[in-house]
Amino acid sequence: MARHRALEMFGRSGNPAFRSKAFTHRSSDFSTNEVMTLSGAVNKTGLYLLLCVLSAAFNWNLLYSNPSLANGLLWFGVFGGLVAAIVTIWKPTTANISAPIYAVLQGLALGAVSGMYEYLYDGIVMQALALTFGTLAALLLAYKSGLIKPTENFRLMLFAATGGVFILYLVSFIMSFFGGPIGFIHSNSIMGIGFSLVVVAIAALNLVLDFDFIEQASESGAPKYLEAYGAFSLMVTLIWLYLEILRLLAKIYSRD
Repeated sequence: MARHRALEMFGRSGNPAFRSKAFTHRSSDFSTNEVMTLSGAVNKTGLYLLLCVLSAAFNWNLLYSNPSLANGLLWFGVFGGLVAAIVTIWKPTTANISAPIYAVLQGLALGAVSGMYEYLYDGIVMQALALTFGTLAALLLAYKSGLIKPTENFRLMLFAATGGVFILYLVSFIMSFFGGPIGFIHSNSIMGIGFSLVVVAIAALNLVLDFDFIEQASESGAPKYLEAYGAFSLMVTLIWLYLEILRLLAKIYSRD
């Protein structure tokens, strides 16, 4: 019964990754009696982040010695990571395998992208990393202290805002094939910087949902594979937040 309550709760959540088939399985679908633990999810998150960092460092260094190969690995990481993410979302029981693969592939992409930004704006990557993990720590503290409570209305509004951002990005991407993307998304104007600030805030608040989902699942006796799935979801949000902070800093630097 506890597992059913946990899965039903996540099925109603605002996080797109948690609205997958992971939360519609029957208890008879589980092949193990092992349950998710908070420490297990935390350990897997740390492991996946380590894999991502090591992979990123590899392609960052390769960018300076073999730019063409690094660029190829960038796109391999982007599209391979997308496939790994889709597999993880649609078949969450594979998360123990697909999530670390996603981490490595995304690291390849992040390493090359970060290296390019660093070439243009010296010191920007360390600042973006500091702001990303500083935001993570601050929101975790706010969540644990009860300062931010992920109510149902909070989830719904954040889900709508997140969906709106990705629809806007998709429209801009499609428009780029017909003359040019939506200007303010990439602009370093006041409006462009304001847009990036809003997106950074939306990405950051998604961390609160990830904290809540992981904590509630571990307390409700959710199946063991959700440790990897929860860590995957948290990592996806952190990568998104890092990239948005990187874009925001680049817009600010380019105004000098």
